[in-house]
Parts: sequence; C-alpha cells; structure tokens
Amino acid sequence: MNIHEYQAKEILAEYGVKIAEGGLAYTVEEAVQRAREIEGNVWVVKAQIHSGARGKAGGIKVCKTHAEVEQAAEALLGKKLVTHQTGPAGKVCTRLYVEAGTQIAKEIYLSFMIDRTSERVIMIGSAQGGMEIEKLAVTNPEAIIKIYVEPAVGLQDFQARKMAFALGIDAAQLNHAVKTIKGCYRALRDLDANILEINPLVVTANNDIIALDAKMVFDENALFRRHKIAELRDNTQVDHREVAAAEAGLSYVGLDGDIGCMINGAGLAMATMDMIKLAGGEPANFLDVGGGASAERTEKAFRLVLADANVKAMLVNIFAGINRCDWIAEGVVQAVRNIDMKIPLVVRLSGTNVEEGRRIIANSGLPIITAETLAEAAEKVVRARNDVVAKA
Repeated sequence: MNIHEYQAKEILAEYGVKIAEGGLAYTVEEAVQRAREIEGNVWVVKAQIHSGARGKAGGIKVCKTHAEVEQAAEALLGKKLVTHQTGPAGKVCTRLYVEAGTQIAKEIYLSFMIDRTSERVIMIGSAQGGMEIEKLAVTNPEAIIKIYVEPAVGLQDFQARKMAFALGIDAAQLNHAVKTIKGCYRALRDLDANILEINPLVVTANNDIIALDAKMVFDENALFRRHKIAELRDNTQVDHREVAAAEAGLSYVGLDGDIGCMINGAGLAMATMDMIKLAGGEPANFLDVGGGASAERTEKAFRLVLADANVKAMLVNIFAGINRCDWIAEGVVQAVRNIDMKIPLVVRLSGTNVEEGRRIIANSGLPIITAETLAEAAEKVVRARNDVVAKA
C-alpha cells in the first residue's frame, strides 16, 4: 500500500527525522493560506499523487509570491499527471502539499527496503541525491552504497556511521545524520513497511539534515495490525477495479492486455497468464477468486473483469479441489445470463464433479466455448480474441 509524500513525512517526523515546515491543501484558497502560515519568501507547491518523477511531469512548482502559489495551485488541482510510473493513464491530483523553500547545500539519496533474497533489510545510499536511482545504477553503480541489516539485531550505530561517512556527511553533522538514519530504519521496522525512500535527503546551508521528499510502501498483509496506516490509503490513487475487488474479497491486479481472466488459486492464475502469452495473447488482469467461488462471488468476479473496456475475450480456468465444478458452472451460467456478455467466453473446468460441471455448461444453451486442458483453453481464448479484433 502506497501513501502520499506528506503522510510519509508526518510519520518520519515522529521518528526524529527533520522535515521542512509545510501544510496540506485541497483548494486554491487553502494553498495560499498554507503559504501565509509558513515563514519565509519561497514556497514549494507539490502535487500529491502516488508516483515518483512528479517534477518532470510539472507537479512541483517553486513560488516566490502568494500570487504564484495561487497560480500553481490552480494549475495542479484536478490535473492529471503522467509519469513513467503512472503509465499513460496518469493520476489526478486532488490535494497539494505547500512547503517552505529550502537552501540546499548537498543532496543525498537514502532508502531502506526488504531484500527477500538475503532475508535482510538493505540500506541503500548515494551522495548523488535528487537523481533516479535506477538511472544512477546504470550510469554510475560505484556511487551506490549498500549495507545489509540483520533484522534480529537491528541497525547498529557503526552501520549508520559507515553510511553517513560514505555519503560525505561532515563530522559536525555526524550525530544528526546517525539519528536520521536510525529513525528511518525504526519507521520501516515498526510499521511493517516494505520500502522507505528519501530522495533527496538534503544538507541545508544552515547544516540541517532535512527529508525534502519521502516515499513509504507498506505490506498489505500486515495492515490488520496497523490500523492507523491502513487509514492513510487514498482510493483515488488506486485502480478503481482493485478497490472494488478488495471490497468483494477478491485478489485482482489490472494489467495492460485484452484477455480477461477469472481463476481460482494464485499459482494457477500465474500459470494461466503465462499460457495466454505463450499462445500469443496478453492477459488483462490477474484475478484469483479463491476457494469459495459461490454463484454471487462468481458474478462479482465477472463484472469486475468486464468493467475493463479493453477486454475482448474472457477465460475462466477453475481447478476444483475445495470447491466443486458443478457449483462453479452454475455460477458461470448465472453470471453470463445476468450480465448479457457481448464477448467470447472460454471455460476450462477440472477437478471435483468436473463431468457434472461440463454438463451444466453444455445444457445451458449459452455460447460458451469449453476446453479440457489449459493449453487448449489458452489457444481458444486467443483465437476468439483475434476474431473479435478482426471483425472490429
């Protein structure tokens, strides 16, 4: 789960990380008022969307008068920002963060993330902050410092000092830097975050160390014990299909293809998507309906898949172990009749009561294409999709 920059900064401030004075605004008037409340004569107006590279998309504006703040707010609120992380669909800005301008003497990159390969936390830093770390890794990998932290022991002072020295922090600022680094680690550990990134972490002209930007990503599987974090979710920044799926208790991830998928079991779903690609198609989604696919749940899954206007054909692939194929077949037939599907549907059933399930579909009188194997199902749905495109 992603959160906004201002939310991440509020969290980090609780862990001793310094941030610039700032305030949230939902309207142009509020943005101007935030600027009036903040001391100084330079303000930065930042669009709050769940994406990096906002500056390149015009989402960060430096202002020197209240009139410029007003103009910046008018330009950003309600605007769709497109970055390489959002994709062509972009994300709409519904709130702004107005922050005091900072005199920057040095920009640093600092992040913590879970490294599943080593089963440890990895601390990554670079003295070349303000750049995209992915590009830096390609153009100058020697500039990136990595230190692994054993979770059972935690981040040690010597590791924080080692990183601070590697980042070129002066001895006079060392204690402040160590406090900042350890505060970031504690925030990641205490709140079940997967990623914590500050880019840039800056040294100011007054020798302060300030998080000028902040990103935090949390493990959704741990949100049941992090209610305050769960409340920070902004559904306007999430694919509306994924929001609807979560409300229905379904596991859904939207993709860029045009073949809709409804499958039970995450492993089978991944295998099915691979087979679709092998047959020459592109899946439009990952959808795991789980073990309890009742008729109502099946219909919800159908509506979720078909809510994507790009879907040209749909594949239902069910292996019934805990479930039963006849129940699934009844749910599919009911869903197709209630929804009045306009696109081809391929159904492959296997497992408990499979013969009865196939009989229900065969006797339904509906134009449902059936398949016995996964490879056959993938080939048939890709062929059906190609026929739809050819007729369009």
